[in-house]
Amino acid sequence: MLRGTFRAFPGPFPLGHEGVARVTDVGEAVASVAPGDLVVVPFQICCGTCPACQAGRTGNCESVALGSMYGYEPFGGRWGGFLADRVLVPYADAMLVRLAPGIDPAAVASLSDNIPDAWRTVGPPLAQAPGSEVLIVGGAGGSVPLYAIQLALALGAPAVCYLDTDPAGLAHAARLGAQVTEGPVPHQLGPFAITVDASMSRDGLGCALRSTGPDGVCTSIGIYLRDTAVPLFDMYLNGITFRTGRGHARAAIPRLIELVASGRFQPQLVTSRVADWESAVEALADPPRKLVLTRAQVP
Repeated sequence: MLRGTFRAFPGPFPLGHEGVARVTDVGEAVASVAPGDLVVVPFQICCGTCPACQAGRTGNCESVALGSMYGYEPFGGRWGGFLADRVLVPYADAMLVRLAPGIDPAAVASLSDNIPDAWRTVGPPLAQAPGSEVLIVGGAGGSVPLYAIQLALALGAPAVCYLDTDPAGLAHAARLGAQVTEGPVPHQLGPFAITVDASMSRDGLGCALRSTGPDGVCTSIGIYLRDTAVPLFDMYLNGITFRTGRGHARAAIPRLIELVASGRFQPQLVTSRVADWESAVEALADPPRKLVLTRAQVP
């Protein structure tokens, strides 16, 4: 949206859907947090009590309109955005997660969305197939595929293969421990038990799907605005599972905080730039792969 290449949600509307916040006030029914607490605010609105929330599908809460979230008003509703002095959090006891002591808030600003989005691509699949190698087809996933590299290695993947055409993205992925491959997307690699499509391209998606081994799992984080062909016969022969859609952020946040607190996961290594609040407009005019804005206090 900032670069003008994604016009599905025309503005103006409040931006910002990721953040760590300090509680300033609570309603009478709120019991889990108090003023002064540092909390992670999931980008999706969830009540915590409906059948979907109870099953961990917090991104599809049944108490609010489908897709309710911060920062995407034309689709997500008028919940406001985090690039503001204050934001209202409904269902605070269900939504807010206290930040563990000693964790730098700037390091985990993306616990609202991008980090849980990366988690769902590798966390559950590695739990089902421990010790599996992972293929990530990059190209358009921003910070998510980079978080996925770190998480996969932290969770025991012996290797992560990262494919991209962007030299900067490849260099960053290599620093995080991935085995990088530069060049046009091939027809197929692998096979891999776990694959991730972060390309937002037909060729990248096809490569990820064809590279998924028998009974493997391919997760796509890409948003495809047009009907996109997929290699269904290859998928059928290998009996793979294909997952797409928004991740369920709130359900994953506590586990991710534990990984950060243990030192096994260091999301700050993905951050491209940290800027102060007063520099936000300038920083957002040409956003890097992962920008974090910080604010000392609210006036």
